Order: sequence, then C-alpha cells, then structure tokens
Amino acid sequence: MNAGTLSVTRYLVPLGVFAALVVLLGIGLKLDPRAVPSPLIDKPAPHFELPQLHDPGKTFSEKEMVGKVWLLNVWASWCVTCREEHPVLTDLAKSGIAPLYGLNYKDRRQDALAWLKGLGDPYQLSVSDIDGRVAIDYGVYGVPETYVIDKRGVIRYKRIGPVTPEIVQQKIIPLVTELSRG
Repeated sequence: MNAGTLSVTRYLVPLGVFAALVVLLGIGLKLDPRAVPSPLIDKPAPHFELPQLHDPGKTFSEKEMVGKVWLLNVWASWCVTCREEHPVLTDLAKSGIAPLYGLNYKDRRQDALAWLKGLGDPYQLSVSDIDGRVAIDYGVYGVPETYVIDKRGVIRYKRIGPVTPEIVQQKIIPLVTELSRG
C-alpha cells in the first residue's frame, strides 16, 4: 500500500465505526421500552404470601386466585405515573371484567393508605411488598406494571408502564374474555 491509501484507510475505519454506532443508536431510539419481552409470559406466576395493606394481620397469596382470571397491578403512592393510571384502573375495576389486586411496592403503609383514601381504592385488596422481593420475582422494571393471570395461575400478559384506556380495550378486555371462556 502506498502512503495515500494508508491515509484514506486511517480515516475511513473510524468513520465506518461511527456510522455503525449512529445506525444502532437510531434503531434503539425507535424501540418501545414498554415492549420488553417478559420471560414470565406463559409461566406460572411466582409464589407470594404478603400482608394485606388494609389488614396487615391477614395475608394474601396468588394461590387464592386459582380458578379465576385476575389482574395484578404493581403501584406505589410515590409513583407519579400510578396517579395518572389510577382513573383507568378505577374504571376497569367498575367494569367487573376481572378482579383487580394491588401489589404496593416499596411504600410506607400509611402513605399507601392515604393515597387510596384520597384517590379511591379500585383494588379487591392490596398487599404490601415493602422490601420489593416479590416485585423482583415478577420481573418488575418499575411501577406501574400490570399482569393478567389466568385460571391456572399462569401469567398471560404484562404491561410495563401505565394502563391506558386503549390498552384496556385492545388488549386486556379481549384477553380476559378469552381466558374466562377456557
């Protein structure tokens, strides 16, 4: 190779690497962060037995829901997005399509109770996951997250982020309806 070819190659290689990084970044920016696939879809819901938020002397377990299609919503009083999602969950609970249970995540009990008292309580009941261990078992990335769990206790759907009226109409209601038939 002559000196001219070496000089051009010296600039083209870094330019090519830079162009490849720009392309990868562009692809990454177009991906939906809520579309992260969950390894728990079509797997049994992880076991938990946690104290009930309203009555900490009592516990609740996912095993109590075997035979029912139900929804589990992970929420916290400190979560701004949970506040935005709350009216949608209230409407969903009123529809009676499926029982809605809450997993209160890393929250102080008195704060969670005050939040529900102020905004209304759409949940059949909520449990307290103070240390976040159950949320880790469920693969929670952050709050809010919502799961649809079938009659056999298998997770069939996971929503990362707030549930919207569109998600309820397009995903949750059709899925719950289908799962309730079987």
